[in-house]
Amino acid sequence: MTFYKKLSPFYNLIVFYCIISFLLRIVLLFHPITQSSFTILECLKIFGLGFISDLFTFIVASVFLWLYLIFISNSKYNTPSGYIILAVFVALFLYIASGKSIFDEYGGALPRIILIFVGIKTVLFALLLFLPKLRDKIRYWLFVFVIFLYVLLILQNGISEYFFWNEFGVKYNFIAVNYLIYTNEVIGNIMQSYPVIPIFSALFLVTAIFTYFIVKRSGNYIDAIPSVTDKLKITGVYVVLFMISLAAIPTLAKTENSRNVFVNELQSTGLYKFYLAFENNKLDYFKFYKTLPAEKAFNILKRQLPGISGENTKRTITSDSLENHKNVVLITIESLSAEYMKMYGNKENITPFLDSLAQKSLQFTNLYAAGNRTVRGLEAVTLCLPPTAGESVLKREDNKNKFSTGSIFKQRGYNVKFMYGGDAFFDNMQDFYSENGYDIVDKSSFSAEEVTFENVWGVCDEDMYNKAIKVMNAEAKENKPFFNHIMTVSNHRPFTYPNNKIDIPGDIKSRDGGVKYTDYSLKKFFAMASKQPWFKNTVFVIVADHCASSAGKTQLPLDKYRIPAFVYDPNAKPKKYNQLMSQIDLMPTLFGLLHFSYKSKFFGQDVLKPDYKQRAFIATYQDLGLIKDNVLTILSPKQQVKQFKLKPEPKDGIAPDYQIDYNEKCMKTERTDLVNETISFYQTASDMLKKKKYQK
Repeated sequence: MTFYKKLSPFYNLIVFYCIISFLLRIVLLFHPITQSSFTILECLKIFGLGFISDLFTFIVASVFLWLYLIFISNSKYNTPSGYIILAVFVALFLYIASGKSIFDEYGGALPRIILIFVGIKTVLFALLLFLPKLRDKIRYWLFVFVIFLYVLLILQNGISEYFFWNEFGVKYNFIAVNYLIYTNEVIGNIMQSYPVIPIFSALFLVTAIFTYFIVKRSGNYIDAIPSVTDKLKITGVYVVLFMISLAAIPTLAKTENSRNVFVNELQSTGLYKFYLAFENNKLDYFKFYKTLPAEKAFNILKRQLPGISGENTKRTITSDSLENHKNVVLITIESLSAEYMKMYGNKENITPFLDSLAQKSLQFTNLYAAGNRTVRGLEAVTLCLPPTAGESVLKREDNKNKFSTGSIFKQRGYNVKFMYGGDAFFDNMQDFYSENGYDIVDKSSFSAEEVTFENVWGVCDEDMYNKAIKVMNAEAKENKPFFNHIMTVSNHRPFTYPNNKIDIPGDIKSRDGGVKYTDYSLKKFFAMASKQPWFKNTVFVIVADHCASSAGKTQLPLDKYRIPAFVYDPNAKPKKYNQLMSQIDLMPTLFGLLHFSYKSKFFGQDVLKPDYKQRAFIATYQDLGLIKDNVLTILSPKQQVKQFKLKPEPKDGIAPDYQIDYNEKCMKTERTDLVNETISFYQTASDMLKKKKYQK
């Protein structure tokens, strides 16, 4: 057997992986969410450099295949070495099973996983040792299993990348890393969103077919096991390619520099994107982003937040009227993009109640979500600070005892609660809110009789609102005002909800249905609330947590951050506020409406005050944007700064206040003042958190 053929397991799997990646790029290129056209040069980058990146990525990923193959031999089963090795395996198994191994220090499922793995290895080694006549057959089927597993993972990864693109319009990113942590919700979401049994049945069938052909072309490796010399040669070749790959992969990633975000995403390799997201879940602003001297950064901030002094944001907010301690109900609605509402141009009539309620409220028609995840929306309305780089504060270790909207209400004797129809453990909401003075009402608080419908995310919105009414009725009897923050769940994939509620069946899993049922549930909530004695003394704040999708042609597409928000007071006249504002401004504005006087650390401002200067923050976990003066300034890692001139693209039949589409044209001449202002906001916010100055 020639040396080339001894490498057959590697190159056959590499060819298979590259073919799957190539086909995936074609599918994603023509996917409806890929809202872009591509030049010939861009296509060459996508497929040419993408192929080379795939090649090197799989070489790194095949390290486990290499380890498996080089340890295949007959000599290790000879006497006495075979018995010694088996004794070591048994001892290791007993050590891990004792519950006092080093793995137990990590807790969780890790000790069990290691125990199962070592147990399987021990049993297989014993079979190969004591059944020499069956050794070849056992080894053959183990080889088939390893190839099957690699083929399965390659196909599974391709399917996962497709579904992730279908949801977010990008390859793996920070969200994919987060989802690995919450496997129950994510697996449940997949189970309820897609026809899992047909998909996986087809997947295993296709895997078996490809495994058969790859094993047929690679089986010569175990038919004539390479000698020690050949294994050393294989190892030498692999180590060289492995080292080259480690250098080549990040170098190729640097060529993902097109202004068209879709080109960069399609060119990239999903596995490497996942690795980057895992590594960059914590981003030190001062290490990765452009900075200013601290004193200058806070001096620039002072022009935006009059009243602060030194390197902090503490200032005094005063009102010329008596404080009004009305009850407050804040409802953050899952994934409610502005484009779903009639006033922003939607013609499907899927938010009839919200459309009508908006006309009776103080509307904020030009408001932008801080981020593209629920945790960012919750952070924005709870902490009222810009979305700093990396993970949301909710999910950081240092997330306790923060200066928050809840703490302002607590100072005034309010009962403060966070209500969520799912498990508040998800996205670390339980830890964050409970450690910041909120009482928690979540799925675990419901009795069996209070649940009429649930999916993997939790009980339906109707059940949550029914529970909320009961809680608020009890609170009203305490003769104390209440602040209750309700987070909805029904407008989320798989978009299942009770049937016979709206004219879109709940079991067809329609996003429009999810939006319409969310609207229907809100209508029922207000119908119930209006009959309660506390209703007329309550202010309702309604805002989306983020948009349904963040994918677009540009780095930070403005239309994917525009969200509806309004304040409904049964005793107040409706108004419109049309100026640019951020999600972080909503609660400070409410405090102004209630005439609260307080010491504030918020970056968010009362937009109804005459000294408010228009701006809005939008961000991903690593791209930090500021909208001001029709310019979008974006700070990115490696001290990169980009600016885009914003030009409205009006649509017929939509009033100017509700136009959400903008052309983002890259600016050739830098607006240094806006760059410095953007740096000032994000640098000072990062500084406040890092130095623990944002405590209450």
